[in-house]
Amino acid sequence: MDDWQCQITIQVRSTEIDVNGHVNNAKYLEYLEWGREEWFEQNRLDYDVLKREGIVTVVVHISANYHREAVQNDRLTIKSRLVSVGNTSLTMEQLIVNQRGDKVLDASLVIVTTNPDTHRKTRVPDVIRKCIHGAG
Repeated sequence: MDDWQCQITIQVRSTEIDVNGHVNNAKYLEYLEWGREEWFEQNRLDYDVLKREGIVTVVVHISANYHREAVQNDRLTIKSRLVSVGNTSLTMEQLIVNQRGDKVLDASLVIVTTNPDTHRKTRVPDVIRKCIHGAG
């Protein structure tokens, strides 16, 4: 899996193709979300755990670079890793490659932790901090 902390593989379905015959750019944001959700799950950070920690996560910035189109029946692997943690935010990187290993998309995201009741930023809890890329 290289130095990526998590990966999932999906198959592009006909319902995900736009009038140009390829995956619409907005659909990739959903693919990235699926990859992040898998990262949280694999790190035992599901919604119940985050709720007990008194936080929810909110994506506040995505920078995505589109490199190659994906078409129906392509098998896409979405790779995710946590690369940095600040006081109230964390940065993740994600990569989507096709079945041939071609880079389809790479992205960097900033996610803020907030209190679900007040919607104010709150400190990133230690259960997330311990997942930093490269940490033992």
